[in-house]
Amino acid sequence: MNINEAMDFIHQTQWKGSKLGLSNIEVLMDLLGNPQDELKYIHIAGTNGKGSTASMLSSILTKAGYKTGLYTSPFINKFNERIQVNGENVPDEFLIQSVERLKEALDKMDNKPTEFEIVTALGFMYFYEVKCDIVVLEVGLGGRLDSTNIIHSPEVAVITAIGLDHTKELGENIEEIAWEKAGIIKEDCDIVIYDQDKIIVDVIKKVSDEKSSRLHIADFNKIEPLEISLKNQSFNYKEYKNIKLALLGDHQLNNAATVIETVEVLRDKGWDISKEDLYEGLENVKWPGRFEVLNENPIFIVDGAHNPQGVITLANNIEKYFKGKKITFITGVMADKEFDKMYDMIAPYAEKFVVVEPNNPRAFKYHDLGVLLHERYNVDVVEGESVSNGIKKALDEASPDDVIIAFGSLYMSGDIRSYFIK
Repeated sequence: MNINEAMDFIHQTQWKGSKLGLSNIEVLMDLLGNPQDELKYIHIAGTNGKGSTASMLSSILTKAGYKTGLYTSPFINKFNERIQVNGENVPDEFLIQSVERLKEALDKMDNKPTEFEIVTALGFMYFYEVKCDIVVLEVGLGGRLDSTNIIHSPEVAVITAIGLDHTKELGENIEEIAWEKAGIIKEDCDIVIYDQDKIIVDVIKKVSDEKSSRLHIADFNKIEPLEISLKNQSFNYKEYKNIKLALLGDHQLNNAATVIETVEVLRDKGWDISKEDLYEGLENVKWPGRFEVLNENPIFIVDGAHNPQGVITLANNIEKYFKGKKITFITGVMADKEFDKMYDMIAPYAEKFVVVEPNNPRAFKYHDLGVLLHERYNVDVVEGESVSNGIKKALDEASPDDVIIAFGSLYMSGDIRSYFIK
């Protein structure tokens, strides 16, 4: 078997779909010897900011000298990004060997797992194989019934910003969604949460109390922004002064405050993380495709905003970095997203839209998107069709002081980055 055959096996249609529940992953991990039970975790749920929060924690723990696993989704450029140790992707060789082993286990299962369950199993197998000291584990969907929730009590559970997304699977109102996310809280556990709407905090607090767990809430009132540029930003938080953060936007300051609270909980539990580790980890963190500057003159930014909450954050960043400037947006979306609300929020900033079609079967047709945007907002629309052609058209028509921002789906972020980073 080679890596292409291993990928074909992982991505094959029989695993497609989403089935919430732990029964399949429990059977699968039992057949594999339950390696997940031998590891320690930081478990992260939320609608937005999970990946950024996870990457910051991974960066800090790696700087502190711990062998740190990182499990995230989706990938941007290469599948192997989803499973990392100390910032290095899982090797192809391990994936090939592990798929062979997985096949044997799957043959013994009556109900076949989903692709996400298979990838989660691969992550557990790899983190156990290389003897990780700790794993930063990002939930795929929801929390309570997500396959990552097979783990025992984590060192810390973290819940980031919660919004309305995946309502079909998780619930039609914010309370139901918050309750699903709070499903990662275990008995007698520490939980750190992103400070947010009181309705959400109350739901999490209720679950925390029911589980006799300890709730820690990041205090965003203690964040003091200092300097910003398109390379990094600096801020104070509580007694931490002049922290440099490689990720841009006010929301990343909030995520960083949540991370600092998490580090303090870990310290109280005996993890040896110095102030210098924290500072260096935040200054050097990498999380591609999130308000990431890929070009100057014209400025070209790729952002993973793909739901209303993410677009609010993007709009706030536009106000902060490009106030009063009209933007060329390259955009494509999944047909099952609430894109009407997204475009209502972003259209006031648009000089024009270049519409493209992400390379995904769920993608909304670029021509239909262009018609919708033109009719709804009376704005200029250019049909880019493919992502690369859309970028070329936007750059060809731009002057050096223009700003181009690509957003709408994480599934096109990889193609966008590949255009600039050969």
